[in-house]
Amino acid sequence: MRYLIFGDVHGNLPALEELFKFERNSYDQAICHGDVVNYGPWSNECVEFLDTLSDIFLLKGNHEEAFLRGIYPGKNEIAKSFFDFCFPKFIQKEKIRKYGSSFRAGNYVISHTIHQDYFYPDTDLTKYNIKRNSIIGHSHYQFDRKIGEFRIINTGSVGQNRKAINLAEYVIYDDDKDQVKLKSFLFDIDKVIDKMEDDGYPEICLNYYKNKTKI
Repeated sequence: MRYLIFGDVHGNLPALEELFKFERNSYDQAICHGDVVNYGPWSNECVEFLDTLSDIFLLKGNHEEAFLRGIYPGKNEIAKSFFDFCFPKFIQKEKIRKYGSSFRAGNYVISHTIHQDYFYPDTDLTKYNIKRNSIIGHSHYQFDRKIGEFRIINTGSVGQNRKAINLAEYVIYDDDKDQVKLKSFLFDIDKVIDKMEDDGYPEICLNYYKNKTKI
């Protein structure tokens, strides 16, 4: 079976739609590891889009958890500004409430992250008691790393990549071949920024997107 595994969409409908155009006939099962919502201007629409798909399993990320609680628990001023703007407009709580917490695909367990931590390409993995092959997201950085006999693969972010804001990243996993491919494509981030401006996002939020690196 071939799995399309992605996450950290963050309200970026154009990138999400492009993903499924690119990979329309290339997978048997799709898995989203969470953070469909917040930041971008289409949180409701991204949830609705995924809800229309067959052969998909949806997991909660920390932003779904925050939307369900109605409180952003972090202290980052930018993230809090995004939450304060996006959350009052969100009307799809009952859909995201049904999202799961993890999914096993072949030799991997897929979840939003491990121990609620951020894992980066240079994270010291020896600090963690890793006892399974994992596919995660959360940090918005794509990588494929080994710790002992296990692998940790980060899909990167479809909607808000931290290396380049106009780069969408994800993975295809073939469990018959036990093969994971890191994949990516470029999309038009100006569509997102233009919509944010039209919707009246706070300046701190707009500048966050406008000042990010592009490819």
